[in-house]
Amino acid sequence: MGDKAHAHPGAAGRATAADHPASVRNVVLVGHSGSGKTTLVEALALTAGAVNRAGRVEDGGTVSDYDEIEHRQQRSVQLSLVPVDWDGYKINILDTPGYADFVGELRAGLRAADAALFVVSASDGVDGSTRMVWEECAAVGMPRAIVVTHLESARADFEEMTGICAEAFGGDDPDAVLPLYLPLRGPEAPDGHAPVTGLIGLLTQRLFDYASGERKEAEPGPEQRQLIEDARNRLIEGIIAESEDETLMDRYLGGEEIDLKTLVQDLERAVARGTFFPVLAAAPAAEGARQGLGTVELLELVTGGFPTPLERPAPSVTTPDGTARAVEACDPDGPLLAEVVKTASDPYVGRVSLVRVFSGTLRPDATVHVSGHGLTDRGHEDHDVDERIGTLSAPFGKQQRALTHCIAGDLASVAKLNRAETGDTLSAKDDPLLMEPWRMPDPLLPLAIEAHSKADEDKLSQGLGRLVAEDPTMRLEQNPATHQVVLWCLGEAHADVALERLRNRYGVQVDVVPHKVSLRETFAGTSSGRGRHVKQSGGHGQFAICEIEVEPLPNGSGIEFVDKVIGGAVPRQFIPSVEKGVRAQAARGVAAGYPLIDVRVTLRDGKAHSVDSSDAAFQTAGALALREAAADARIHLLEPVAEVSVLVGDDYVGAVMSDLSGRRGRVVGTEQAGGGRTLVRAEVPEIEIGRYAVDLRSISHGTARFDRHYARHEPMPQQIAERIRERTPDS
Repeated sequence: MGDKAHAHPGAAGRATAADHPASVRNVVLVGHSGSGKTTLVEALALTAGAVNRAGRVEDGGTVSDYDEIEHRQQRSVQLSLVPVDWDGYKINILDTPGYADFVGELRAGLRAADAALFVVSASDGVDGSTRMVWEECAAVGMPRAIVVTHLESARADFEEMTGICAEAFGGDDPDAVLPLYLPLRGPEAPDGHAPVTGLIGLLTQRLFDYASGERKEAEPGPEQRQLIEDARNRLIEGIIAESEDETLMDRYLGGEEIDLKTLVQDLERAVARGTFFPVLAAAPAAEGARQGLGTVELLELVTGGFPTPLERPAPSVTTPDGTARAVEACDPDGPLLAEVVKTASDPYVGRVSLVRVFSGTLRPDATVHVSGHGLTDRGHEDHDVDERIGTLSAPFGKQQRALTHCIAGDLASVAKLNRAETGDTLSAKDDPLLMEPWRMPDPLLPLAIEAHSKADEDKLSQGLGRLVAEDPTMRLEQNPATHQVVLWCLGEAHADVALERLRNRYGVQVDVVPHKVSLRETFAGTSSGRGRHVKQSGGHGQFAICEIEVEPLPNGSGIEFVDKVIGGAVPRQFIPSVEKGVRAQAARGVAAGYPLIDVRVTLRDGKAHSVDSSDAAFQTAGALALREAAADARIHLLEPVAEVSVLVGDDYVGAVMSDLSGRRGRVVGTEQAGGGRTLVRAEVPEIEIGRYAVDLRSISHGTARFDRHYARHEPMPQQIAERIRERTPDS
């Protein structure tokens, strides 16, 4: 791995169908926006021969095909797959968005991959969100490596950056994060900056020169050997510390020269186990060059050090009714088990699904069973249907290379799965299975929308359905209390992309309107009211009188109606009519137009007429009585209060608590969460946290996350309630 001399392989290039899981590598690229992931993907594709020096896709592609890959990836809002061949291995490179708003695409990439390559900019360092993703990978034992980019920057210092990575990612063992190579700089330019022109392998002590645009191996000089001596010794000790051979360290400390083959094998095993995390360097190829600096070393790390799909256990599997099923990991001849990790819509071929196969073999034109977890709270239906597979293909830009099959461990695009959505399981129609879902972040930024015109109104429902089918991190809500259509998103960029897709992909124009929270009303004290509905005109008149008493009840009691009429003042058949009128008026509100809750209404007296009384008359009288009682009482406007939990780095706890207090929040407790973080629990009015997903990211520099749950309704401060009443028509 890594320290081999390597010519540009003639057999490399665009990937085809894999024939055995051992020849597949699935690697996901992780890093913040601007870290250089997209440029690195392009450099790896160039080195592997998938594109040529002019930027053209091989095998009949055009410039626009490659430009489309660049365009899609630079938008940085969706998971992209670029499969390439390298020395007989198929490498599926999954490029994930760097923006926190698209963490759902990142989680999909982590689900589909078997190892992660963390891309870190030498000029920017490691941000908080990248650290959190590292912790997610650590929690599941995913193998990881680090590549440092932007070495051409004047501020770039590879040695310093390696130390930062060791501190950020090494945890209790910084010696588990060590470089495999050291960059070598060429002569200083007129501006005083010396460009990186090559790498020197710490294990083999061989120099790999990229100055000519192609990797050339050379013998390092004495000065260069001296330059790497300390780093080499530390790397060897780090590898030996991870070795399964417990005698190796004693032999090394005793002065024995450890065989290079043994060191490389131990290094590869430690990387595959997820206990050692090598640091590499990379830079894009210069104009006209065939290979970017460090790209051969990265491809060798992926093929030699990252695990095969055979080494990854399958996620938990059940039948659709919940019965546990044991499925052997990554057996091409086993029962079909695949998962949709991404859904997209193509204007020419319709819905396209990116699928990872965990067991069995997927073939075109086969009929499969689609099972889903529903996610009905996010607007997704619960799938349990059979569908026919369309064509299988390996994506590359606008082109889709047709595949004859997709074996366990591999990924492919599947056309025309009209019902399957992201997160759904594909299995044999006569043996339906359901995979355990991966964890999706909760969308906590509301976006209330309305159709711009009648024509848009007709298309809105279908457009929204397609939108949420593509993105399970988005939640569609039709709020019955506020009568608003709300898209819950992960952040502003996520919301902007949703609006852009509705407009350009589905032809639906929408207007964004202020998001409403579900306010309520209640009585602050006991009050009485008399409802008199007496009218006389030609024919039957209308006669109904009722007297009620209203008193507040504890939170969550709803509306309680009590009959205490004595002596038949209100005939028995009309008492339900009074209750119906009271409840109808309560639903309309009695002060500011919000539903009335948590009161007991007691019917105490009334009058009726033998001819003119009716069900409708007593409904009207009941409503009038409630309104009169409200006119003589103090009415509380109730607002929903949420329980909010914020997980934040200790450095930002004070800022977060101060901000919550400014939102009328009450901090109810804090506790240490480990890793230098604190969990802050608070109760905050929902009207104050509509944009908290955006604001918290700013306060914590992207290092905090939160969740929220409805707790209860409670009285709103008088001055705020008055402002709301003033804005309410007819209040």
